[in-house]
Parts: sequence; C-alpha cells; structure tokens
Amino acid sequence: MERLSFYSTNKNAPEVTVEQALITGQAPDQGLYMPKPIPQLTPAEIRGMKNQPYAKIARQVLLKYLKNSSLEKSLAELCEVAYNFNVPLEHITDRRYLMRLDRGPTASFKDFAARAMAQMFSILHKDSDKELVILTATSGDTGSAVANAFFGIPNIQVMVLFPPDEVSTRQRKQMTTLDKNVTIVGVNGKFDDCQALVKKAFSDNSLSYIKLSSANSINIGRLLPQIVYYVYAYAQLAEDQEPVVFSIPSGNFGNMMGAVLAKKMNLPISRIVISTNTNDEVPNYLHSGIYKKIVPSRVCISNAMNVGHPSNFARVIDIYGGRMDETGLIHQEPDLEKMRQELWAISIGEEETRVTIRSAWEKYKLLLEPHGAVGWAGLEHFIRKEKYQGLTISVETAHPAKFPEEIEELLSFSPELPRTIAEIENKKENYLNIENDYQVFHKLLTEKYGK
Repeated sequence: MERLSFYSTNKNAPEVTVEQALITGQAPDQGLYMPKPIPQLTPAEIRGMKNQPYAKIARQVLLKYLKNSSLEKSLAELCEVAYNFNVPLEHITDRRYLMRLDRGPTASFKDFAARAMAQMFSILHKDSDKELVILTATSGDTGSAVANAFFGIPNIQVMVLFPPDEVSTRQRKQMTTLDKNVTIVGVNGKFDDCQALVKKAFSDNSLSYIKLSSANSINIGRLLPQIVYYVYAYAQLAEDQEPVVFSIPSGNFGNMMGAVLAKKMNLPISRIVISTNTNDEVPNYLHSGIYKKIVPSRVCISNAMNVGHPSNFARVIDIYGGRMDETGLIHQEPDLEKMRQELWAISIGEEETRVTIRSAWEKYKLLLEPHGAVGWAGLEHFIRKEKYQGLTISVETAHPAKFPEEIEELLSFSPELPRTIAEIENKKENYLNIENDYQVFHKLLTEKYGK
C-alpha cells in the first residue's frame, strides 16, 4: 500500500504527510487537508468486521490512512486505549436503528476523535524539545472532549475558547473543572467568533514561534476516527452489501464529513441525511445552489450545532469537485446534481426538536437529547418523503443527561447521570473571560505560551 499524501482544499500549499497534516492542523494557505487518494474498503473487508470489537475495526480502518507512517506501529494499542467504552446500536422499529455515540468519558461523539488524536499527538510529539499548544474553539462538546482527552499529556498544552451564553452548565463544567495543562477561555461572542479567533491565530506569522495545532474538526485527525463508527455500524447491521441511509445532526460538518469519507471508501451508503437546526445555510444551498453564511449564527437548544458557516463544508465542496475558501466564497462550483443525489438536507426548527423528543419517548421509549432529536426528525422527514423502507441509522451525538433542563421540561424526569458527569457536579470551576477582540486574544497567547 502506498503512503497517502494530504492536499489543501485551497490548492495553494504543498502536499504533506499524515504526520504533518495532524500537527499543522490547518494548511498554510488556510485550506483544510484532504487525503489523496481516498483509500478503499473491499466488500470482503467489510463483511469480516461483523461481530468484531470496535477497537479492532478502528485499527483496520485507520490503518488505511496511517500505513507506513510513524503511527502504524502503535495503532493497535492506540485504538485499545482510546476505545474502552461501548457503542450501542439500538433497534427502534422495522429497519430503523439509533447509534449512540455518548458512552465515552465526556458523553459525546467528540470523544471518539479527541481520544484518538490525543494518543496520536502524544506519540508524534514525545521527543520534541518544544511544547505543543492545542488551540480549539467549541460550541459545546468539542471543548470538553479535547480538554479531557489531552488532560495531563506531557509536553502538550490545551487552550479552549467557548461562548459562555451558548453552552449548557454541564458542558461548561466538563471543561472548567480541569487544570494542569488545560486553559479554558470564555469569549464574549458566539461560536463563530471563537472559531474566527482560532483561525486567525493559525495564520498569524507573529505567533510562529509558538508551536500551534488544532483539535477542531479543521484538523484531519478529527475526521479520520469519525469514519470508523459508520463502518462499524454498517458492518454490524447490514446484510451483504445492503445500502444504508445515515441521518447525522450537523453543525460544523465534521461528523457528517466522516460519513462522506466512509462512502467514498466504498461503504454502501445510499444517502446521507444532513439534519441541521435553524442554522440552515447548507440545506438552503443544496436547494438553491446559492451559499449564504448566517451571521450571527442562530441560537438553538441543539447548541453544538449553532454554526452559521461550517468549516468542513469546504471539504464537502472539494469532494464534489468544487473549491470553497475559508470565508465561504465558492471559487469553483461543485457537481451540485451529484451532491443532491447523495446528500439530503433539512433544517429542523426548535418546536419540532422539542416535539420529537416527546414523541420519540412516547412512541418508542427512545430517549433523545436536542441534537439527536434533530437527527431523528430529519430521518423521519426523509423516510416519509422518499418512501424509504431500507436500513436507516440515526446518530445520537450526546448523552441526554448533558441537557437536563430540556428533558425535565418535556418528559418530566431527569435522565440518569453517567458516572463521569456525576463526578464533576460539585467540583470547582476555573476559567478566563475575554472580549471578542483578536488583539486581546493575541496578548493572552503570547503571555501564556511565548516563553
């Protein structure tokens, strides 16, 4: 197997190795790295994954991208360490399933990528004489997953930016009750503002003496582990080469992009349902062919999806032959008709999200939180409109206990707390607050890491 290279979606930077793509995060031309070529899974390989442990499947899929790299030798152990929790596939009705990605240490799908990345970065950076600074923006779950995954790893510092008014109390506490190598910063703004600050820091030459990297989904290291659970779910539930439809709650589009890469790897995905909240820039684009960012992003109860311009949509556009820059400007139109054949997008409003949480519980005793409810509602729309009767898998991205207020109000009971969340309830919080001002952020970075 040839070693893969990684190119920038902006097409104005040299191709790099997987190690360079991981450590750099964002390409120097501010594009996002993509693999070349996309490796393939054979039907026999997929069949052979049935009834296999998740960690073993993760190794097999990730090896396609890490073959002949400095991470290959450690890959089996890396996967065993990262994936020491269950990945439930709940049968709901007929050929409809729910995949719960909420059993990791921070009860969010972000654990899958963050824990693998932490192990990869630890291996890649262990002999460096310079500290690595992981810089991340979060709209809810990314920050807690990254902070917990990298917590205590030698020679690596973590800084997470978040909008205090847009995360739940428990999401915040999962970040702010840590210390050591973790610094949490509340920004007086929205998630898009936090993300813009992070992106600007990466392209700021005056900070080049600080070794910065990212654990946001702009980093290809976030996407590669997120391919695995689509392969895992399909291998366990599908008949031989049976087509499947995944419905994915989508905000910054990293999770959805994992499914796109799985499809391009030859997994028999017939359609990907993109379920967004009222930040509907992508459903509108697929309908009209006109991409228009939502500024400022709209605040919804599915807060991790409050994104008015998804970074990873540049990767989606790239896959379909187009080119979108980091500002959202499309320089080359993609094959929109092919996108419409393979992707099916819908926006779910606040009231429908709440109705879905209530109806799923009443009809199926299916407990959903707001993000998973958006995904489930999107799937229901797809099934009705397309009259689809085949295998469908909806993705639940966070544990309902992370959103107790909504569950209590709608269902009149509190979800049972996972042990990892219960442990933080009474811990002391510690975080900084700054204005949405790049000069203020720049000063913070130089004072903290410019030694």
